[in-house]
Amino acid sequence: MKLFLPKQHGAWAMLTVPFLLGMVAGGFDWLQLPLLIGWVALYLATYPLILAVKKKKIRFHMNWFFRYFIVAVIFALPVLIVEPFLLLIAFMMVPFFIINLWFGKRNKDRSLLNDFAAITAFGISGIASYYLGGGYIDELAWSVFVLAILFFYGSAFFVKTMIREKKNPAFRWISWGYHVIVVGLFLATGAWMVTLAFIPSLARAIYLYGRQLKPMQIGILEIGNSLFFLVILSVGFF
Repeated sequence: MKLFLPKQHGAWAMLTVPFLLGMVAGGFDWLQLPLLIGWVALYLATYPLILAVKKKKIRFHMNWFFRYFIVAVIFALPVLIVEPFLLLIAFMMVPFFIINLWFGKRNKDRSLLNDFAAITAFGISGIASYYLGGGYIDELAWSVFVLAILFFYGSAFFVKTMIREKKNPAFRWISWGYHVIVVGLFLATGAWMVTLAFIPSLARAIYLYGRQLKPMQIGILEIGNSLFFLVILSVGFF
């Protein structure tokens, strides 16, 4: 049976990198593995659910939603029972998921605000994995969250300038300005490893603008950039 999967290739990095960063920064715990599987399954469940909300092949999409959701429950529920505090972290994601449904129902799921909502929810997963490893939430846990969303907000800006907003010069300057400000702030504070992790994002935002790349090429590029970001920050955490 062929799986019904989202078509946004770059979203896989947004989904997993914050969680993995939390594992590295907070420490490893075996409970993180079933939670990660449950987290991925939950993400897969949201894709057909949003399509069903759009009233597109409702029976087909709801069928896939329940399949993925059951997998998510099987793997995540035992972890939540052992660590009930994770429920509070999960509730932090709910408003952003509602925003995604709202935009999806109105066929505006390509909106930048919708992207930001999804990225923020993905970032919260880093807090959850950090908590499982460290047993608490401290400044470093929030740093994982902030760094992840800043990075992927920049990714959203870049993708927009390459596809939907490629003919909008104002959006180009917004994207470039965002990347310059983020790198400049970290550079000014002497956060050298963090600065290094963000430099490729700045470089590709400027250098690749206006070039004709296919969506899959852009997605693969973003996955590679995300891996660089993950590796550099992981080294910095150690």
